[in-house]
Amino acid sequence: MKFFWFFLLMVCFASGQTQYPKDYFGSPLDIPLQLSGNFGELRSNHIHSGFDFKTQQKEGFSVYAVADGYVSRIKISEIGYGKAIYITHPNGFTSVYGHLQSGFGELEKRIKKEQYKAKSYEIDVSLSSGDLMVKKGDVIAISGNTGGSDGPHLHFEIRDTQSEKIINPLYFGYDILIPDDKRPLINSLWVYPLDENAVVNQSKRPISVNLSLQDDGSYIAETINATGNIGFGITAIDYDNVSWNSNGIFRVQTFLNGKIDFGYQFDTFAFDETRYVNALIDYGRYKKLGQRVQKLFMKKPYPLSIIRPGASNGVINVANNISQSYRIEVADYSENISKIFIPIKYSNLPAKISEVPITSKYFIQAGRDNIFALENVTVSIPANTFLEDFYMDFEVKNGLAKVHEDVMPAFANFSITFEDSITPQRERDKLFIGLVDGKKTYFYNTKRYDNSFTIYTKYLGDYKLLRDGMPPKIKSDKRIGGKWISNLNELQFTISDDLSGIKGYDGYLNGKWILLEYESKTKKLIHRFSDGIVAEGKNDLKITVTDNVGNSTIFETQFFRSQKP
Repeated sequence: MKFFWFFLLMVCFASGQTQYPKDYFGSPLDIPLQLSGNFGELRSNHIHSGFDFKTQQKEGFSVYAVADGYVSRIKISEIGYGKAIYITHPNGFTSVYGHLQSGFGELEKRIKKEQYKAKSYEIDVSLSSGDLMVKKGDVIAISGNTGGSDGPHLHFEIRDTQSEKIINPLYFGYDILIPDDKRPLINSLWVYPLDENAVVNQSKRPISVNLSLQDDGSYIAETINATGNIGFGITAIDYDNVSWNSNGIFRVQTFLNGKIDFGYQFDTFAFDETRYVNALIDYGRYKKLGQRVQKLFMKKPYPLSIIRPGASNGVINVANNISQSYRIEVADYSENISKIFIPIKYSNLPAKISEVPITSKYFIQAGRDNIFALENVTVSIPANTFLEDFYMDFEVKNGLAKVHEDVMPAFANFSITFEDSITPQRERDKLFIGLVDGKKTYFYNTKRYDNSFTIYTKYLGDYKLLRDGMPPKIKSDKRIGGKWISNLNELQFTISDDLSGIKGYDGYLNGKWILLEYESKTKKLIHRFSDGIVAEGKNDLKITVTDNVGNSTIFETQFFRSQKP
């Protein structure tokens, strides 16, 4: 059985090195490639699915088709990838380009056509193979900073067209353009007691382990004195030769007494499994301290395909009179490897550091349905929403429902229901349940059934039934009312809403619908006169902005513009 796990692991880890074409795809940019984020980097609630190529902290670079193919999808969103283009190639793969400022040439014309057809900035359009053909090296777009981007860059992916799984671009020869001879850096080592009888270095809580750097670049850990089932975790980063910033690691492999054990490798995965990054890391520590400890064990298996669990899911049983050796190897794609050697000895010394005391009476059994009610609030948690059993802190005070702290990751929706028979019927359509995080409130789409208000969420935290009676705000960035603005190329407005948030917006020039591009990061609405809707001379403008509970604001004005040179 152990030989089978070793064979399976080697086949899976090695197969990715040979099955993809190395010289088929070109570069999507004509500047030296540098990464601000790599494939497999651990992000909030997901694993990064491609490369983030730096664009010298600015927008406006030409983006090129990396191979022949056709534009198969155009997706424009206020969040996520922002403006994104998908190109399907005849070799069975699809390339993706995200956070674009705009399309280019005929592709940009098609984007505008689809937006005006849908009367929406956000579109998701599938195209046929004979529609928009491209050749390798064609300019398809201009790089930007749209959607959920934190700064100007190009997000780039390669997917299997049939399965839609994302594949590490390094397998396609991009390692030649991003050379790497630097070993990953292991920043910390952690050890976890995994059952009620486990004790590690006289602690029943996870503790950090001291590391000693050796002359050959490896590490030797302090001796682990333990009893019961234990597991390890690490924090680690990687560098390449040209990007000058840290990125995620490529592979982790562990060895128990010289035999291959738990490991994972960031080669390919599906989007529907990526939320399990919250099981891969110590989620509670991350939420409290911002530190992503990557766990090298599974107390309960979960469906993240990058993991090769070994025979025991990375759980090490430390028994009487048995000494064990444990080794962790962290590698990058170029096979630069960092190692930690960890001696493990049995110890029956009592714990000096006890478990965190339990103060709640609300016990969540992960494998069954759980329903709890307090005052006017009911929390319903379906079976297998969480991976582990735990005691949930739950209280309702001054209308605020404290549904534990967000330190336990949920992998399916659970519901929170507020009952309200006090608010007058005429005002109930302005009520919604919001997640309250300090001074910020996050709107949840709220379903109303008479006196009941229900949301579905994947986050523990503080929730409250709120009323939003205030309309959104619209402000023109420049005074245009009654003015000639022939020198302007666009109209720009700042919109905001103080509570439930912006849901929709529409604009009209002289009664015709106009495209308003919305950038949620800056709260800007922009209409470009190059769309060709503006009239010669007098123009009547109307903009309507609506929030998530139906409050709306109308902005109307008149301006003058000449389109003549």
